[in-house]
Amino acid sequence: MNRRHFVKLLGAGAASLTAGGCRSFLHQNENVPNIILILADDMGYGDPGCYNPDSRIPTPYMDRLAKEGIRFIDAHSPSAVCTPTRYGLLTGRYCWRTWLQRGVVGGYTPPLIDPGRETLATMLKRRGYKSGFFGKWHLGLSWQRMNGFTPTWRDAERMWRGSWQDAPPETGMNVDFTKPVRGGPVDHGFDRAFFTAACSTIDGPFTYIDNDRVAAIPDHQVSEFYDLSRGEEGSPRPGWIAQGFILEEVDLAFTREAIEFIEGCRASDKPFFVELALSSPHTPWLPPDFVKGKSGDGPRGDLVILADWCLGEVMKTLDRLGIAEKTLVIMTSDNGPHPGIKGHLSAGPLRGLKSHIWEGGHRVPFIVRWPGKIKPGTVSDEPLCLTDLMATFAAITGAESAPGAGPDSYDISPALFGKKQKQPIREALIHHSENGTFAIRQGEWKLILDNKTSGGWMIPEGEPPRPGTPGQLYNLKEDPYEQNDLWEKQPEIVERLAALLDRYRQEGRSTPLRTK
Repeated sequence: MNRRHFVKLLGAGAASLTAGGCRSFLHQNENVPNIILILADDMGYGDPGCYNPDSRIPTPYMDRLAKEGIRFIDAHSPSAVCTPTRYGLLTGRYCWRTWLQRGVVGGYTPPLIDPGRETLATMLKRRGYKSGFFGKWHLGLSWQRMNGFTPTWRDAERMWRGSWQDAPPETGMNVDFTKPVRGGPVDHGFDRAFFTAACSTIDGPFTYIDNDRVAAIPDHQVSEFYDLSRGEEGSPRPGWIAQGFILEEVDLAFTREAIEFIEGCRASDKPFFVELALSSPHTPWLPPDFVKGKSGDGPRGDLVILADWCLGEVMKTLDRLGIAEKTLVIMTSDNGPHPGIKGHLSAGPLRGLKSHIWEGGHRVPFIVRWPGKIKPGTVSDEPLCLTDLMATFAAITGAESAPGAGPDSYDISPALFGKKQKQPIREALIHHSENGTFAIRQGEWKLILDNKTSGGWMIPEGEPPRPGTPGQLYNLKEDPYEQNDLWEKQPEIVERLAALLDRYRQEGRSTPLRTK
């Protein structure tokens, strides 16, 4: 299948839906939905079969979710790497507004989210929700050191810039693992949490954290259990690991804990919110035996199958408990993928991969189902960003967010519920690469500033942006694969979009100020 046919197929039927708008529904029925957000790690636009008919990876549950709900073909993570995306998703605020201007945090970095910052969980708690977080946190934690010092979010930038932390990972950063862990999900609104500090299968400490305590002390070197010589695709990095922490089984454990939480919420009169942040298909590619060899894309594809299986287990649970019609389910990814192994187009026909500023680095699958409220089998070309979940959940549930919260969050519920807009809901989208390269997208135009390269570490590796250097300009309607750079030919568009991006950066928000 050629690239042009691929996009034509994805865009066919892009949505004029008929279900009623969200706000009118809430006026008629005060019952609010349960919400389940499943976030895969490094799953690309071309991985699920419902996005790529030529995918070499079977994804029956994602395909079923799309058949029973709506699939967005212009959805984006706020960053091309994971920590900034996770920050933006939870807070409705672009991460580049913090000190983290490039890269990601480590497993021992102090918290990135400051105390008191509104999150999806704190907002929904005021609406009566019970919330659970299960999976990869990767937003920093306050680990108490052996000398009694407990670094907080105020220490995060200094310690991050100091070669990630204050000691090599294999020393455990001198952490006292017997002490409570602060700055995690339970300190940001979640009632229940079962998670890992960083990238669950590649960065230590390799242990589960149950609410605010490690489930088992990491007292072994990971090299005692895993061969570290196979590179990122097959090996974790050096560090401390707990006895019984099996890299191949982390997503099974996260999914099991999420299902137990859902089962426990069924008897309650409160709605629930679950974020299931999977490790798959992030490196190292170590699939459990029951999916090993099941894809046509090697072990990476097997982990996409695992992510699909986790979604399937959740969907089966909802059916078994009889609450599927009361539950809104979202399946998406934190950024673009690694390249496919065996000719599989993991990013579809898009240019770029994880870490890049091009579309393949941040355009992600985004599938939503809410039986009886979202028209089945629909496709939407409405541009959206994962930062939009805060405003959208507020609209769907009637929750009130704190003043100043979600400065980069738009309510995209009209697109979910079929209210066709004359103009896009968002004025513009801002993209950010691993090395700090900015892009802004408005309508058909996408401007990449101060960089003529990819903006990321994955091949082709990009140079860090240098102010004043020429950038790139693409018309995504005519050139969706970003092959024809119009920077020199359209100076007025360059100037207009650069000014809009500068305004967003200076004003501290990209959404209009709310007025009562």
